[in-house]
Amino acid sequence: MMEAINDFLNFKLIDIGQYVLTINTLLSIIFIILVTKLIIVVIKKALYKAQKFEKLDHENLLALFQIIKYVIWIVAISIILERIGIKITVLITGSAALLVGIGIGIQQTFNDFISGIILLAEGTTRIGDILEVNGDIIKIQKIGLRTSQGIKRDNISVIIPNSKIINNQVVNWTHQTKKTRFDIQIGVAYGSDIELVSNILKESALAHPEITDTSKVEARLVDFGNSSIDFELLFFSRDIFRIEKVKSDIRKTIYQKFEENNISIPFPQMDVHLNSPNS
Repeated sequence: MMEAINDFLNFKLIDIGQYVLTINTLLSIIFIILVTKLIIVVIKKALYKAQKFEKLDHENLLALFQIIKYVIWIVAISIILERIGIKITVLITGSAALLVGIGIGIQQTFNDFISGIILLAEGTTRIGDILEVNGDIIKIQKIGLRTSQGIKRDNISVIIPNSKIINNQVVNWTHQTKKTRFDIQIGVAYGSDIELVSNILKESALAHPEITDTSKVEARLVDFGNSSIDFELLFFSRDIFRIEKVKSDIRKTIYQKFEENNISIPFPQMDVHLNSPNS
């Protein structure tokens, strides 16, 4: 009976030179994969349990889990290759020249991989962050090892190579805080009641449900322009991704209140003097 089992386990599925794949080897590979997945699940549950009790940051926890998962799979794949009979050191040494040639061709891809590891390790960019990349406002939905996935304000998905986030100047609107101060610029005609204008601007901001820190809403007289008295309305909002809609709503309210109080927004004006030549 034992001999029959041994014969079955040692049955050769693939026999190419010195590389032999038996049923025993195949079963061990399947076992390694299952154990690897089990270890990852256990680590994930342990990390999220730690988050519950120690109140760890969710984004940092996710980044840590991603790094651990990649490391575990690298170790598992290395063991599988060794189990098949492929020596990692020999493989790397024997293909050094080939790897150099491939490395030159995939240098940018390798750069993206390293950038992904840096992103996950540093935590300067997290899932849910609002980034300004090349003039586009993007909400990060997923950070992978080579690329990150996000969505623009018009609900278009974008794939960003991680090296662009690491190597370029990127504005992270939510890195320090989940709320940001914004402003609306507006000019009114000379002769307007500036106290009334200031009150209308603040009331218009406070009327919007997305405005936070109502005590910090402020209206400033910033300049005496050529055609108008220039004001600046400052307010905080958590709706950073859709802030342009918030600004639009506030501008509509301002315009309506200006009409109700006979406050005009002047057109740009220019005085032109024509001198006639002496006859």
